Amino acid sequence: MIKAVIFDLDGTLLNRDASVISFGSNQYDRYRDVFGHIPKQQYMSKFIEYDCRGYVWKDKVYQQLVKEYQIQVPWETLLQDYMENFKRHCVPFPHLESMLETLKNRSLKLGIISNGREPFQSKNISALEIDHLFDTILISESEGIKKPDPLIFQRALERLNVQASESMYVGDHPVNDVKAARSLGMLSVWKKDNHWEDVNADYCIDDLSELSAIVEELTSCKNKQLLDCE
Repeated sequence: MIKAVIFDLDGTLLNRDASVISFGSNQYDRYRDVFGHIPKQQYMSKFIEYDCRGYVWKDKVYQQLVKEYQIQVPWETLLQDYMENFKRHCVPFPHLESMLETLKNRSLKLGIISNGREPFQSKNISALEIDHLFDTILISESEGIKKPDPLIFQRALERLNVQASESMYVGDHPVNDVKAARSLGMLSVWKKDNHWEDVNADYCIDDLSELSAIVEELTSCKNKQLLDCE
């Protein structure tokens, strides 16, 4: 019986690619006086390239951009602007809130495990207006460990008071999310991402709304097993 569903954040609940484009475009417009010598599309392409889908922290990104384009503003200023304003550009994946509410209505416990920095990630979760729906939220910087370390998954399970076999993990990364969760005996759901192929997960989804059907299927199978045993 599934008692808890734990989620990754970026690329799973938060459409980070769309959020980065929205923020980057807005920042360019606001700093046009110092970015104006760079074509906007070129700046955006470089920002996305150096960002490496969030796996490079923005201090390095802005240092590279300032050096390469001789931008006449300290990289620290741009980084601070990112830290303060990215939350205003957080784009959720479709059906995010309705999916979470459906799961909560099934009396499932919900959690998030996200690699990233505090309070940056917490502000992004709040910006999506979903933080009140979760029973526990673990951010790697606060925990001192990050995915795919099994300890951060174990902590989430302990805080939710569930066993690995009673939980499901939903994420987009084949190693940090899917493989790590499966290694602990959790059911894994891969939120499909075009950057990866042939991910070995228990379930694959294109849209968050598909999760309720998976939970229904698992519940129905469990109920059938109980009836068969009577």
